Amino acid sequence: MDNSHRLSFTYLSQEDLIESGCFDISLAILTAEKTLLAYEEDSILFPEKTVQIFDHASQDRINCLPATLLDEKICGLKWVSVFPRNPKLHDLQNLSAIFVLSEIEKGFPIAVMEGTLASNMRVGAMGAIAAKHLARADSEVIGLIGAGEQAKMHMLAMKSVRPGLKQCRVASKAPQEEQQFIEELAPLFPDMEFVAADTHSRRAMDGADILVTATSAQAPLLHAEWMKPGAFYSHIGGWEDEYEVALQCDKIVCDDWETVTHRTQTLSRMYKEGLISGSNIHANLHELVSGHKPGRESADERTYFNAVGLAYIDVAIGLSLYHRAKAAGAGQELDLQHCMIFEHADIIKHVKL
Repeated sequence: MDNSHRLSFTYLSQEDLIESGCFDISLAILTAEKTLLAYEEDSILFPEKTVQIFDHASQDRINCLPATLLDEKICGLKWVSVFPRNPKLHDLQNLSAIFVLSEIEKGFPIAVMEGTLASNMRVGAMGAIAAKHLARADSEVIGLIGAGEQAKMHMLAMKSVRPGLKQCRVASKAPQEEQQFIEELAPLFPDMEFVAADTHSRRAMDGADILVTATSAQAPLLHAEWMKPGAFYSHIGGWEDEYEVALQCDKIVCDDWETVTHRTQTLSRMYKEGLISGSNIHANLHELVSGHKPGRESADERTYFNAVGLAYIDVAIGLSLYHRAKAAGAGQELDLQHCMIFEHADIIKHVKL
């Protein structure tokens, strides 16, 4: 059989990625910063995502998020499911993702890979980049509402850009979730004190220098009075803070304000209710990275970062992980086809009319 039309791609499991050194927060941050600059230089194609919601009350959904990195000649797709009830109903994670990467010279796939690792690292990386520009350099206390994988990833990323952090407080729906968070992360940071808030959000957040909400909540959990002057807030989920949190902040920065206006997060709700507009948004994150807009300008500024998630950052991080895994010899080469359909010697036997 002539193999001139053979097509193959690399399959990478989560274990392939982790064992080849891809769980690298610094790599994710550097890749995200580089890609934000590429977006500013019009080197990214970023179409709107497709969302299929199966239950509006729970927000069970599967999203299809495409993007193209023109300089790298790579088109990618993240297919991500978010089922918030999974932990309680099935004792399973609430998010899973798969990535497809294709080259755009001939249009063939080069990789199919587990995407939850890259997706969660992207969440942490974007929060950390915002913190580099908006959080005080002398920040010592971080408070989190939420103790799942995205909260853990945020803790790793925040510590990488604010190494002076000395205390982490965590609040979750159940004390055992807080304890699991501490048991998993405390060994990584022997210089930090970890405090379980015993499900009391105020204990975690009140007076913290950096505040993070990482939940699937559709009701405000963070109250404005808990956010002291000089604090930085990273908003990850849907509707996690009361409107007054944003209204009292001196600077509001989004990963992409235009995208925020079409979503259901706190700022999205405020926009649709006419409480804020584009004039209230200080910058999109790429403008801070490029230096076209200033970050923190005084010690007492309250700053707010809202991330909806940008597919082109996911694709870029996925591509970086693919390159690292390939260099380590990880993954499996799988055939998409050995030849074209009518080149199979016995194809006539298989045709059904």
